[in-house]
Amino acid sequence: MVLSNTRKIALFGTSADPPTPGHQEILQRLSDRYDWVAVWAADNPFKSQQTPLPHRAAMLKLLISYIDTAKQNISVEQELSSWRTLETIEKAYLRWGNEVEFTLVIGADLLNQLPRWYQVTDLFRKVQLLVIPRPGYAILDSSLELIKQLGGKIAIANFMGLDVSSTAFREQKDAASLIPPIVAYIHKEHLYECQRAI
Repeated sequence: MVLSNTRKIALFGTSADPPTPGHQEILQRLSDRYDWVAVWAADNPFKSQQTPLPHRAAMLKLLISYIDTAKQNISVEQELSSWRTLETIEKAYLRWGNEVEFTLVIGADLLNQLPRWYQVTDLFRKVQLLVIPRPGYAILDSSLELIKQLGGKIAIANFMGLDVSSTAFREQKDAASLIPPIVAYIHKEHLYECQRAI
């Protein structure tokens, strides 16, 4: 049996509006499994009225500083951010080269959108997929089968994302769902009109 020395990199773009302990848990788990974890704040074309990217990237950096990992292998790679995931993957190949195994990490909430992504069959040729289960989002066999028919190599993570979401924070303005440095950042930058509620 030949063991592979190929470097494994997880690519995790997230709207992170704002980043929550759910994102933190995912990054911690990815850090344990991959050689390097690249995360960035992304604009989701299916969402509107998002907080500007520089703020979301800054909050992701604060979140990472709160993650206790011996490997120190998580970084915000904001230059990977693109409206089109295929362009992000092409940037990743330019950044790390061809001798790398890339895994694109997505939440279960994006699974049904995935077949409609830009040039998705080209995307599937360049990366493997890891789906993070999320409370309230079923992972249907029919969705997985469609992705496989389009050429996707897909795996389901063996853990469930936390039952906390950025959307719930924006709607309920519950500061308990965020780490203290992000709450402080939101106050300082007057984001989400939450300075009155937190």
